[in-house]
Amino acid sequence: MDMTEEISSLDTESKSGMSAKVLTINMGPQHPATHGVLRLVLDLDGETVVKCTPYVGYLHRGIEKLSEHRSYMQVLPLTDRLDYISSMTNNIGYCEAVEALFGIELPERTQYIRTIVSEMSRIVNHLLWLATHALDIGAMTVFLYCFREREKILDLFERLCGARLTVTYPRIGGLKNDADKKWLEDVYEFTNEFPGRVEEYETLIDKNRIWLRRTKGIGVISAEEAINWGLSGPTLRGSGVPYDIRKYRPYGVYDKVNWEVVTGKNGDVYDRYRVRMEEFRQSNSIIRQCIDQIPEGPIMADAPKFTLPPKDKVLSDMEHLIHQFVLVTKGPQTAPDGEIYVATEVPKGELGFYIVSDGTGKPYRMRIRAPSFVHVAALPKLCEGGLVADVIANIGSVDIVLGECDR
Repeated sequence: MDMTEEISSLDTESKSGMSAKVLTINMGPQHPATHGVLRLVLDLDGETVVKCTPYVGYLHRGIEKLSEHRSYMQVLPLTDRLDYISSMTNNIGYCEAVEALFGIELPERTQYIRTIVSEMSRIVNHLLWLATHALDIGAMTVFLYCFREREKILDLFERLCGARLTVTYPRIGGLKNDADKKWLEDVYEFTNEFPGRVEEYETLIDKNRIWLRRTKGIGVISAEEAINWGLSGPTLRGSGVPYDIRKYRPYGVYDKVNWEVVTGKNGDVYDRYRVRMEEFRQSNSIIRQCIDQIPEGPIMADAPKFTLPPKDKVLSDMEHLIHQFVLVTKGPQTAPDGEIYVATEVPKGELGFYIVSDGTGKPYRMRIRAPSFVHVAALPKLCEGGLVADVIANIGSVDIVLGECDR
């Protein structure tokens, strides 16, 4: 490990009752297993973690404050940079909040397409999570397998909107462009083969003795403790709490398709792994159902005061060009006063946008409830009392990304 070590002057009573020096080490912020520029200060009694103190802020971008100086349209690309692994769901979460503030009702086709790309983004996120988490604790082969499927979905994203990672595909009130029939057919073909790929991942590590030793009984957090710490997403559901915003506050078309909320029992690293593996299958099923049911129709809401005009009209008509120019540069000029908080279920947990509007074309205040920030705060609970090696497993199991943590 790439760690800077220093001897602390503190004394502590070791398990044998003898006085021992506490070794204080810095893990990160450059350590590859911290999944970003995260610094953990660990106080060790031998190999046992006595105290774990996370330090964040090394990647601070000021996205919340930047958003208050931009129009509602201009904020959208900033949300890509929160969780840059699953930017599609960030975009949709922001659009859902602004649409609720403006009272915009989405066309049915738009809701189906958003649900499809959200679940594709969930699969992409979990694939990268599994690849890096397994690599961190010693399983290299699964890394190569996961990237095989991840590339296929990123290629589909590129065909849909021209971007692979920071997509900026959703729009306030709709989508950048429609999904054509051939694209939907190719997505459906992917869903035919993906369940078999998930079984391949499980064959590699699901019952591997080393994997089980590194994950079973490690980083245990009970359901009550998980709720008190504010955990969400697979990290919360791994402790047996069946809370999923897609079920309890449905958006998109999650209430029109059949799927189950996956939970664990023991709240350890292994259960959090199993929850995400089963979410692969649930997301795959949701995508297939959406493609089977998707209707024809428009992809932008009929709300010209708040939504961008069609691109073909912008390129051919001066009035529509001016309309787009004003919306992008100044924002909606009839935005309602008020405040709103809207949360969506992104791959890592609950992503919430709190927006205060003063009636201008820009958010007066915007705050973001990012799941990674909450999960970093819970790392001391997961790590203290365990071994140094378990710190790596715990970081991977809660699936953090520092882009949204240091927002």
